[in-house]
Amino acid sequence: MTASAPPAAAGGAVLGRRRGLMLVLSSPSGAGKTTISRELLRLEPDLSLSVSVTTRTPRPSERDGIDYHFIDAARFHALRDANDLLESAEVFGNFYGTPRQPVDAALAAGQDVLFDVDWQGTQQLRAAARSDLVSVFILPPSGEALEQRLNTRAQDSAEVIARRMARAADEISHWSEYDYAVVNAEVADCVRAVQSILHGERLKRDRQTGLPRFVQSIQAALTSRHG
Repeated sequence: MTASAPPAAAGGAVLGRRRGLMLVLSSPSGAGKTTISRELLRLEPDLSLSVSVTTRTPRPSERDGIDYHFIDAARFHALRDANDLLESAEVFGNFYGTPRQPVDAALAAGQDVLFDVDWQGTQQLRAAARSDLVSVFILPPSGEALEQRLNTRAQDSAEVIARRMARAADEISHWSEYDYAVVNAEVADCVRAVQSILHGERLKRDRQTGLPRFVQSIQAALTSRHG
């Protein structure tokens, strides 16, 4: 006797297309958010990174359209004034923002989009996206561990590290505004935890756009045979 295959668990071939979601990761500098993001993108084929626009000058290693979309200030203000940015911010005299159109297209196609933004950007995204947004705050295992990670990176001066540590306290104070909080004691465990969040959120009823028709087909079959 051959067993029949079960329905696709995440709203796949049997249930039809689902709506994508916006996965936001925030953390203080040094908590491991960039490493976790890279692992998620490697492990999750239906997850892509949102590419921001910025008015700052590209760094030597950065590629236009991959790391950022590099535009001038006039173009940035035109996008913002037309409400074509989901969120925007000014940092050290440069402007950053998330283009709306690519994100909307990805969500409609069932593609999930990953965002690396701070708590202020998360608030803007929540106001613009509402039920499409899933927010996760990454916490360090301790303040000492956070400082050690910043020192181990050897990318910043002692003055910059001290400034980042002072800012971290303010950033961490916003942890309760997020849907989920995950402690990054071990990267592999943290990645698995965020994957569990992602997989669970994909199964939410409202995101499985093919689910009503699937349920109706079951009801119709049962009615025709036993009604």
